[in-house]
Amino acid sequence: MIKMENNNGEILISNEVLANIVGHAANECFGVAGMAHKSTADGIVALLKKDGYDKGVKVGATDDKLNIELHIVVTYGTPLQALCDSIIEKVKYQVEEMTGFEVGEITIYVDRMDV
Repeated sequence: MIKMENNNGEILISNEVLANIVGHAANECFGVAGMAHKSTADGIVALLKKDGYDKGVKVGATDDKLNIELHIVVTYGTPLQALCDSIIEKVKYQVEEMTGFEVGEITIYVDRMDV
C-alpha cells in the first residue's frame, strides 16, 4: 500500500493497482509484446496475459517518490533504446496523472524477445 497525505486526509493505493496502471501503460507502447514473469522454480520467462500485467511490475516508494521496475517481452526488430525511452515517458505520465504520486526511478528489464 502506498500512502499520500494532503490537506483533506490520506490516499492509500494498493501496489497491485499501481502495478496494473504501469503494466497497461507499458503495453500501449509499440514494440512491447507483453509483460514478463520469471518463474523462480525453473527460471523460465513467461509472457503474461492481459489479466496478469501486475505480475511483471514491482512498485515501491522512497522519499515520497515511486520507484518502478518493469519486466517486459519485446517484439523482434524493435529499437530497444527508443522503446525503453517511450515506456519511461508513458509510465511516468500515466502514473502521475492517475494517482498524483511523483515517479522517481523507472528500471526496465528486457527479459525476452519474441520473433
